[in-house]
Amino acid sequence: MQAWPAFTCSSDALCYRGGAFETWDILLDPGMSDASRATEPTAATALPVAAGSGWRATEFLCTSGPGDRPFEERHEHVTIAAVLDGFFTYRSGNARAIVHSGTLLLGNAGACYECGHDHGRGDRCVSLHIDHDLFGEIAAGVAATSSFRFPDPVMNARPVDTALLAGLGATAWDPMARDAAVIGLVERVAGLMSGGVSRTSRFSARDERRVLTALAYIEAHACEKLDLADLALVADTSKYHFLRVFRRQVGVTPYRYILEIRLRRAALALVTSATPVSAVAYDIGFGDLSTFSRQFSSAFGLSPQRYRQLHRQSPLRS
Repeated sequence: MQAWPAFTCSSDALCYRGGAFETWDILLDPGMSDASRATEPTAATALPVAAGSGWRATEFLCTSGPGDRPFEERHEHVTIAAVLDGFFTYRSGNARAIVHSGTLLLGNAGACYECGHDHGRGDRCVSLHIDHDLFGEIAAGVAATSSFRFPDPVMNARPVDTALLAGLGATAWDPMARDAAVIGLVERVAGLMSGGVSRTSRFSARDERRVLTALAYIEAHACEKLDLADLALVADTSKYHFLRVFRRQVGVTPYRYILEIRLRRAALALVTSATPVSAVAYDIGFGDLSTFSRQFSSAFGLSPQRYRQLHRQSPLRS
């Protein structure tokens, strides 16, 4: 079993600050020459989504892929990010995790990290950045200490958590209600993680590659009929071993992961298009409308029609 080295900060780490990336001491010059820029890592596009009392949210669109050089970054604030599309590996300190759509990425203020895209291109996240004082106050109440730090960089997201972060920019929000919803999410995450079980225990590099290969295949074929045998074949292992390592590293079974991808894609289609609900259901892989409606209502607490009515104002891009 391969032991991954600890990941620590270097002197040229990049840190995100208010929609741009900075080195420790020198702001990257937006007017630098093309030749100079070619030697620098390409940062993700950062789009402001919303801001409130003690927090702000940003949408990140990353196009890195296999062959692109990863670069070191730093969490300037406590961060809770919903991964809406794609997947990548994440290293910070002694932790290494596979981060995929349907998870929350958790970053501690001041922590350096590195993301890798060796098995897939790009990802899309909405990151919630929480000010030190606000997070400390929340943590003191739910984790018994204002200095609480996330012990693990990833946790499974409830569909309603993903929907909340993706919809923070909706014009229908009352500012007070939005602040309350954000604080409620931070409370829940800190409370769960203060007594949570780590998902970043040691695992082999070979098993990591198997899971990443399966995730890439699922992302490309989620709307098609898939079964465990197909995915085990893609991962080049037995069905039992695949199920075991997938569940350990992703946190849910392959069936549940595929179902959640389909539901997230359906939610996005409902708010960004006028496609009939029945067509959305069939397009994303559901065999009948009643099953889709039942699963969607269970995940989001609203019928597909009602969800569309409430969230059509969200400015996030499809």
